[in-house]
Amino acid sequence: MIRKLLIANRGEIACRIARTAAEMGIETLAIASDVDAQAMHVLACDDVVYLGGNTPAESYLRGADIIVAGLARGADAIHPGYGFLSEDPEFAQAVIDAGLIWVGPPPSAIRAMGLKDSAKVLMQEAKVPVVPGYHGVDQSVDVLQQAAQDIGYPVLIKAVAGGGGKGMRLVEQANDFAAHLTSAQSEARNSFGNDHVLVEKFVSSPRHIEIQVFGDGETSVHLYERDCSLQRRHQKVVEEAPAPHMPDAVRDAMGRAAVRAAEAIGYSSAGTVEFIVDGSGPLTADSFFFMEMNTRLQVEHPVTEEILGLDLVAWQLRVAAGERLPKQQSEILAQGHSIEVRLYAEDPQVEFLPSIGTLHHLTFGPGLRVETGVETGCVVSPFYDPMIAKLIATGSDRATALQRLLRGLRLTQIAGVKTNRDFLIALLQHPEFVAGNFDTSLIGRDLSSVTDLLAPSPEDWALAALTAMELPAPGPEVAPQGFTLFTALRQQVILSCQDETRHIQVSLNGPYASAAVDDTLVSLLRGAKGWCVVGASHTTVIFAACKAYVFAAETFVFECLDPLDRTALVKSDGAIVAPMPGLVKKVFVSNGQEVVDGDPIVVLEAMKMQHTLRAAEAGQVQQLTVRENTQVDAGQVMAVIIPSDEGE
Repeated sequence: MIRKLLIANRGEIACRIARTAAEMGIETLAIASDVDAQAMHVLACDDVVYLGGNTPAESYLRGADIIVAGLARGADAIHPGYGFLSEDPEFAQAVIDAGLIWVGPPPSAIRAMGLKDSAKVLMQEAKVPVVPGYHGVDQSVDVLQQAAQDIGYPVLIKAVAGGGGKGMRLVEQANDFAAHLTSAQSEARNSFGNDHVLVEKFVSSPRHIEIQVFGDGETSVHLYERDCSLQRRHQKVVEEAPAPHMPDAVRDAMGRAAVRAAEAIGYSSAGTVEFIVDGSGPLTADSFFFMEMNTRLQVEHPVTEEILGLDLVAWQLRVAAGERLPKQQSEILAQGHSIEVRLYAEDPQVEFLPSIGTLHHLTFGPGLRVETGVETGCVVSPFYDPMIAKLIATGSDRATALQRLLRGLRLTQIAGVKTNRDFLIALLQHPEFVAGNFDTSLIGRDLSSVTDLLAPSPEDWALAALTAMELPAPGPEVAPQGFTLFTALRQQVILSCQDETRHIQVSLNGPYASAAVDDTLVSLLRGAKGWCVVGASHTTVIFAACKAYVFAAETFVFECLDPLDRTALVKSDGAIVAPMPGLVKKVFVSNGQEVVDGDPIVVLEAMKMQHTLRAAEAGQVQQLTVRENTQVDAGQVMAVIIPSDEGE
């Protein structure tokens, strides 16, 4: 049995592994960068090694130093989690060579599945169906473009290394192929150090269904399927088990194919065989094709655990220690339904750009399984993935699980960063998702319906204004400060929300207040939970860092403006501003150049993703201040677009 486990990861997955290890009586050793010195995963472990630095290259990717630290602190095993070094066969081999237990598949299996092109050849030999495509070694533009022509558009360009949607581009017509190829290769090179790609037929109305497999090096079993079709930029957003409308015959055929894939490479530990499924009609035993195999624990593994009543991390630790599979295929039975969403610090209104900052307030709704690595007071940094938590709801059937998840999300409150909470709520209520009839294009096809903002009501403005005044908390009667002669105390609060600025006139009279919002007068009462609208149910409002967060039908964020600060009331039209710290990867324009609405201006790389910033209107580029391969700070103006009508 393992005695002391080094967890070579951070965040929620490190906390998840530490929890199971503690339940099994295994001592845990964390690793941490400087920015993670007081992180939750550090506090969750018995011991910690501080690696220094902030970026992954300076910390969590220092494989040799991690092994040395483990040996020095008495660890006898290393669990890589997912991401970082989890699918690095050289790191896995180095762990084994150092005499430590590697909690994962053998390096040979990682290598076999590490490159998508060679993996598909191997799968064909194992009689696992694969998508038609080009998997050759010749990477010249002419050869790749001819392959796309032979396959027939639309096609997918995919990096042969890595995953997570990086280095992947959908090409719908021949004229766009060269540009998409250059972009995919650049992102693959930056993400994986390998710019080789493959070209595949794009399956019509594709569903992404994956099979969880588990092996002990000799035999493998499948642990049913997960539907991961709701994706944005080829990254999963919602996952559920089992897949909706999955016939038993198809489940059996897909499960047997996944087991053949695992046993073909002598697989051990947890892994996932991912299939692309033709969702244009009913699922059949010949409508699915192998995409890739993830040789690690998946982000979405909790939904599988929920319907099977298993702990996959415990299975990993036991098999790594030399035990056989805990259960055989006939003993693995599913019950109920489970759905997971990924709650991110990102802004759906600005192309889902990551949002960095301090989590001033963080509470998760009831009835959920919460997998997180942050809490109130933690900082979402620009160095790592901006996921706040995985929220999982389980029920006896899909409708019950969905209802629980929606309630839990609505009662989840986050102040300090922008999040995708409201986007997730809208997505889970989309008619196609509710009916279980959806494919991977749903979000992109109907983006506006799940990202459109509701306008705050006069009651929301009023609640924000009263909260922004930061009056004494309920308790012994404390009169508001200020001079008044037998009349209510009046005060003006200036708020901004969704590009609207309003001057709210507030009148105070003991525990009562009224707020004039344009032509509407809102009556409020201060109770035990703070201010509430008279005659309405309570709405939670949090004030932090000069912003009021109203958790109503949506999360409304009101910025409290200083009336003496005139610059706060001026909007800088035309400015192309860096939304976060990052590296300028490409500059498309020069000073004086004419652009139209939607033209790309710069590509900014941050948080492991590339983001294209575009012109919001036609005009002339002026004040271009950046060049390629330079670092920029959040809020830095990189260029200004002077509207065409201003130059006439």
